[in-house]
Amino acid sequence: MSSTGVVERVERLNRASAKRVIDPDVDLLGNVGDGQLIADELLSVHGLGLELTAEQKRTLSREEVASMFDNGIRFEAVLEAGFVAQADDIAAPRITYLFHEMGEETRHQRLFQRVIRQIGPTARNPLAANILIRWFDRVGTRWILNHPATLYTMVISGEEIPDLLQKLASEHPDTDPFLATVNRYHRQEEARHLSFARSMLPDVWAKAGRGERWGIHHVVPVAIRQMYEFLVHPGVYETIGLDGWATWKAVNRSPERTAIRQEATRPILGALIDAGMISSRRVPKGWQHLCGVPARVDRSTL
Repeated sequence: MSSTGVVERVERLNRASAKRVIDPDVDLLGNVGDGQLIADELLSVHGLGLELTAEQKRTLSREEVASMFDNGIRFEAVLEAGFVAQADDIAAPRITYLFHEMGEETRHQRLFQRVIRQIGPTARNPLAANILIRWFDRVGTRWILNHPATLYTMVISGEEIPDLLQKLASEHPDTDPFLATVNRYHRQEEARHLSFARSMLPDVWAKAGRGERWGIHHVVPVAIRQMYEFLVHPGVYETIGLDGWATWKAVNRSPERTAIRQEATRPILGALIDAGMISSRRVPKGWQHLCGVPARVDRSTL
């Protein structure tokens, strides 16, 4: 897409964002119920053959939803910080859109907060107090903030993965009605964010240095996989009496969970191919493993 085409698309996104502002504190009033929030087949342990009681499934569903919303709040905070760092030409239309997006993201965060408070989760994330993990997290975040091509790749990743999970939940008849409404609202606005990030990829890739290009080919797919796998952290499983780490490992090795990961991440690979960042004739091994694809792919299948 030409630079003129990018500006025109961004201007359309600016108009769309200004035209429809949804304040969750006004337009999305409601509460999740007291029961199981998502169906058995949408629980992360689906396919493991565990014999769980109705109360265990109720608790697990609530803890999983809270864990995913907690991750969403924290990930969107990183993106917001990255967007501020991109403000080189403060008057550019893309910066205007970033301001729109940050406003939308903070509204999502407030809504996610409200749902978490309603759920009242008790799970403790074992990674939160790990000094080494926290150090890696700070280093990784700093890298993302300082490398635009990495940032926009992670933007797409952070939108595509929750989008599929929320699509599955919002379309299932057994999902809590208010949770389904929250998921539909979030997906509606994230569609614009995806369009913007995809339009930015060719420009930021052209400016990326050799180190960043290598990182996107070989390190970023590992980071995306970890982001997906820790949407539900090990502490969640401990709330129903399971071994946290053993269950977490089994979940992320299961065919059911692997299939969702591959379906959610293939559009990310497709976006990078469209932007000329990865060749469909030579997909790096990290992306092959993440998306479950061969070294040579047909773009129409992603």
